[in-house]
Amino acid sequence: MSRRRPHEEDDGYERAYRKRRRVSENQEIEDRLESLILRVGEKSTSSLESNLEGLASVLEADLATFRSKILRILTDCAIKMPEKCTIYTTLVGLLNAKNYNFGGEFVEYMVRNLKDSLKACKWDAARYSLRFLADLVNCHVISAGSLLQLLDNMVDAAKEDGVPQVRKDWYVFAVLSTLPWVGRELYEKKEQALEHLLVSIEVFLGKRSKKHHAALRVWALDTPHPQEEYLDCLWAQIRKLRQDNWAEKHIPRPYLAFDSILCEALQHNLPTILPPPHHDSYQYPMPHVVFRMFDYTDCPEGPILPGAHSIERFLIEEHLHQIIEMHHLERKDCAAHLLNFPYKLKIPLDYSIVEVIFAELFHMPSPRYLEIVYGSVLIELCKLQPSTMPQVLAQATEILFIRIDTMNTACFDRFVNWFSYHLSNFQFRWSWEDWDSCLQLDPEHPRPKFVREVLLKSLRLSYHQRIKDMMPDSFESLIPTKPEPKFKYAAEGAGSLPGTTSAHKLVVSIRAKCKPEEVLHVLQDLPNPRQDEDVDPRFNPLKIDVFVQTLLNLGSKSFSHSFAAISKFHYVFKELAESEEAQICILRNMFDLWHGHQQMMCVLIDKMLKTQIIECSAVANWIFSKDMSGEFTKLYLWEILHLTIKKMSKHVNRLGRELAEALERLRHAESDSDESEDGDGEGNNNSGQRGKSGGADDHEKPSEDMVDRMEERLEAAQADQKNLFLIIFQRFIMILSEHLVRSDTDGRDFNTHWYKWTIGRLQQVFLVHHEQVQKYSSTLETLLFTQDLDPHILEVFHQFTSLRA
Repeated sequence: MSRRRPHEEDDGYERAYRKRRRVSENQEIEDRLESLILRVGEKSTSSLESNLEGLASVLEADLATFRSKILRILTDCAIKMPEKCTIYTTLVGLLNAKNYNFGGEFVEYMVRNLKDSLKACKWDAARYSLRFLADLVNCHVISAGSLLQLLDNMVDAAKEDGVPQVRKDWYVFAVLSTLPWVGRELYEKKEQALEHLLVSIEVFLGKRSKKHHAALRVWALDTPHPQEEYLDCLWAQIRKLRQDNWAEKHIPRPYLAFDSILCEALQHNLPTILPPPHHDSYQYPMPHVVFRMFDYTDCPEGPILPGAHSIERFLIEEHLHQIIEMHHLERKDCAAHLLNFPYKLKIPLDYSIVEVIFAELFHMPSPRYLEIVYGSVLIELCKLQPSTMPQVLAQATEILFIRIDTMNTACFDRFVNWFSYHLSNFQFRWSWEDWDSCLQLDPEHPRPKFVREVLLKSLRLSYHQRIKDMMPDSFESLIPTKPEPKFKYAAEGAGSLPGTTSAHKLVVSIRAKCKPEEVLHVLQDLPNPRQDEDVDPRFNPLKIDVFVQTLLNLGSKSFSHSFAAISKFHYVFKELAESEEAQICILRNMFDLWHGHQQMMCVLIDKMLKTQIIECSAVANWIFSKDMSGEFTKLYLWEILHLTIKKMSKHVNRLGRELAEALERLRHAESDSDESEDGDGEGNNNSGQRGKSGGADDHEKPSEDMVDRMEERLEAAQADQKNLFLIIFQRFIMILSEHLVRSDTDGRDFNTHWYKWTIGRLQQVFLVHHEQVQKYSSTLETLLFTQDLDPHILEVFHQFTSLRA
């Protein structure tokens, strides 16, 4: 036996080596196949047709061994690379012609994917799966009749009662957006059935409510370009395509070269596919408005821009949006891929790209990605295409500025943010003299307001003297003041103020690195100017005044100095600001000191919210107080309100996640416990071992009391969130109603610049925080947005509720 052992070991080693080598070889072949499939259609010395033919032969040879891998890769490509849809359908068509069984398996795989995507609310994946199945009709893989049955079933989903309109909208949109690929084939083979489908869609669109339309528009007016609701626009494009006998000029159709091969193949029938029934947990895509900025008259040289109702415009824009989606995390790659658009010689590409990027930036209720994504991509485009892109972008900016009078308030903010950021990357160069006509307008008019807000945002990205130097003298009235603190206890005549002596003592103590308790000692003898009133004696506005002004002035050198001061004397803040009234007093004093430095106010309030010195409700009440009426239409004040609402929402979401995780751990622990009780002796032994070695699991299991406390904290946070929204909307209603009644009494036009800004801000709060506000919409309808409210205010609420109706 000892003599044979080395031989056996060698034999075992050989077997293991052969197995390892076989696995390794298989992995190499799989990787090579994946690479070949992914790269098909990219630039190559050979034609696309010969590449597809060669790849089909390679894949067919490997089907026996790598069938499931090939199925998975092709399905992934269909969904993740929709711009190459027709290339992959051609490949599947060629494989089906060679191997009918594989074609059937692939169709089953795609159908399963479509069903799973619909159940999982992966709407884009579902739409791309549907498009792929439709294009397989062109490749003679799927029969036209069975596809039409599927499309009919999807349109039937739009006829259901008791489901949200957004569900119906999506199913109709999915069908309409599929027709450009397969419309011609259906028209030739099943004309009557196709007409029946289109009539059903037309009937649905005729009955559809569009209350949301006004809230999602970028501009209040439809001139010079109509801002069409997305389904209406696509329907007009499909109708135009039908007039043109379903002939479009944008989709590449490589399968036409293989028609003689593909038409000989046997076709598969799709099984009956019914859309999954609606569930309350399902979130559907929200409606949107199609953004239009240019037409053919804006791009006089080069190729003509397709008309707004041509299907080519839809296909080009969708393709550009997909490129942004795929590469938005890498601005250089994104810009390069946009400029390498496959049909760039057929269209005025620079104009199309700029329009699509601004469509994303101005998308309501919010852009898909961070605003800076679009700004950074536009900068890269200017660098890569310096001969034309800067001029097109300048032309776009001019168009936006000219039309700013009726621009949506949320889009106005985004335009300000983008333009100031863009200027900061190009030495703040701009032909300001071209805009000097705005200087003759009311300061509240959107044009001078835009210039002022751009300069204020630019100040955050530069310094005051630079802003002064870059502007013509005529714009002096719009240039921001120097952002310096105004410490009233050091100002001329401060000696007569009651808190001056204590303020000077406080300066000495803080510079001597005193403790928080010593600060309270310095403040203790200050009289309370409100002692005669029936108020909380703990709230002394003079103490708050002296402390806040002095401390923040000492920390005024930088944000870091201010943060350090707030952190060191956090205890004093908490002692002085026990009530909401006291917290508003802190905010008022911060404003008195820093009203010339908007960014400082934003970051200080953010810091005070984080450190729980002030509560969100105090910030909301301060913003709507009479003290801030002069600031009410300034952009920074609403920046503060939005960050306050977001802080509250993050807090509620975090508590919700923690509770869900705790309940999940508790459920797992209970199911483990039940299993161990039901198990035999061996199971008990195992659980005993787990108790010794896996103490962490036992430790992580939350107790019932812990879960109860977490539920209480979440309920309290949700109550605070609801209260915050009630405060905000109630104050909006009060000031808007007051304005409308006063205008009516005085016989004046209510539609002033102030009114437009204010109603726009109300609309913005609804849209930006729609997910949170939605949870309390029934409460808001019962308590605030009642039928006796002025229709102008009530209309904003109805627009909001129709977003997910």
